[in-house]
Amino acid sequence: MTIKKRTAATCARVQPVRHKRIVALVSDEEDRLIENYLKKYKITNKSNWMRETLLAFIYKNLDEDYPTLFNEHDMRR
Repeated sequence: MTIKKRTAATCARVQPVRHKRIVALVSDEEDRLIENYLKKYKITNKSNWMRETLLAFIYKNLDEDYPTLFNEHDMRR
């Protein structure tokens, strides 16, 4: 029986296990737009690109989208 030696490089590549599926319907025009984008930038993993794009948008807006006591219009008065 052979025991594989784990190095820091192999441990760093461990991906989280994903069990949840998200499904979105798009129109023919939206599908063509997405496919053209993926082809233009030579993106081969659509699932990974979609996940990274969605999460990047959420993380970017997370700091700006915090709960406040009043809405922006009331605070500007």
